[in-house]
Amino acid sequence: MKYIVAFLLILFFIVPAAKSQEKKASLTDVSAPLHALQPDYPVPYGKITPESVTEVLNRIYNYLDEATPAGVEEKESGKEIRDLKKLTPDADFKQGSFRLISYEWGVVYGAMLKAGEVTGDKKFTEYTLKRTDLIAGMTKYFKSVPPEKLKINPVRSVLDPRALDDAGSMCAAMIKTYEANKNQDLLPMIDNYIRYISEKQFRLSDGTLARNRPLPNTLWLDDLYMSVPALARMGKLSGDSKYFDDAVKQVLQFSERMFSSGNGLFMHGWVERMNPHPEFYWARCNGWALLAMTELLDVLPEGHKGYNEVLRILQAHIKGLARYQSGSGLWHQLIDKTDSYLETSSTAIFTYCIAHSINKGWIDAQAYGPVAVLGWNALQTKVNKTGQVEGTCVGTGMAFDPAFYYHRPVNVFAAHGYGPVILAGAEMIKLISGYQIEINDSAVMFYKPGTEWQKFR
Repeated sequence: MKYIVAFLLILFFIVPAAKSQEKKASLTDVSAPLHALQPDYPVPYGKITPESVTEVLNRIYNYLDEATPAGVEEKESGKEIRDLKKLTPDADFKQGSFRLISYEWGVVYGAMLKAGEVTGDKKFTEYTLKRTDLIAGMTKYFKSVPPEKLKINPVRSVLDPRALDDAGSMCAAMIKTYEANKNQDLLPMIDNYIRYISEKQFRLSDGTLARNRPLPNTLWLDDLYMSVPALARMGKLSGDSKYFDDAVKQVLQFSERMFSSGNGLFMHGWVERMNPHPEFYWARCNGWALLAMTELLDVLPEGHKGYNEVLRILQAHIKGLARYQSGSGLWHQLIDKTDSYLETSSTAIFTYCIAHSINKGWIDAQAYGPVAVLGWNALQTKVNKTGQVEGTCVGTGMAFDPAFYYHRPVNVFAAHGYGPVILAGAEMIKLISGYQIEINDSAVMFYKPGTEWQKFR
């Protein structure tokens, strides 16, 4: 029997391997065009199609629509409340896998609106409209309930925001939603959020938005996203330039303290009077900063005195980030530390912002288009069969040692990954429809529409 087993091993494993080696050995500079051999890429490499991107977006949508039910129920009895005019103090959102009110879900709401706009599929738009309508109805009712009931309800952060995390991202999402459906019930929430950002959040003496944790007078780079898009959108909505002025001031004053012109990256935290200052280039906070600048430039009048400087910083940041993209297409948790793990949410934000910047004409398509394509090809491998986004770092505070960042867990329920991946997919559809993307000499190349690219082969 043992001889039969040995024979089978030779037949099925050793002989094919030998033939494969023989075939490879037979390839020479004379017998084959070696430059055209297909590399063993760790992620898909090459052109992408709108259909393939849309399939990924649909998969995420189907998962999130089920994981975040659009409904209200009584907390104790579990009885569904279909009519928002019949809410009770015991009312709460239906239990799902993610919260409907959080800065991460503010990104999701805006991303779903973008996906609906790009694909023409109303289900993405309706995802946001259904849930923001629920939030508006709940908030309107809970204005008048006893404080002890409000304290344990998710709309507490809407009516009584206590941090930029409560206010900025959701405010920007509400303004985008209002622009889409003109629901007047969204306006009081928008006004309350923006009042907190403009008048109540702690600031340094020069007006820079700051926190007193983990140390006094600390800047968190994340806070650019937790404030700037809301201020920028409010500037457009209200027509009051003071919001644009504040948004620009935040970008410039954060950048003066935290942007490194040497490597084109932002450090995560800055503490007044700390000297020397440790610099940790955490990926997702760099994403939040880049996304904040992108959203600001989307609505900031080109004639504003800060427009060109914000654009310059965005361009320098993208140049720095492109330098650190890994060979897999993903970026590392600590961007400049290649032994830190590859992280999904930051890669999604970078991919979106680079694709969007190309589409807006802020950066060169031929230089950065392949970066975006590689980023998306990597991201699609992180969306599993059920539509969950894998490889996302959980919520992260600030630290001044590398181990903290290296060993932050990843989890499919880390909500930070979903909105950015949807944004990236939607923007990639716009990108590939606006440029002629071809494989030339085995490499991804961008050509202007209508270019007879084959003459460059």
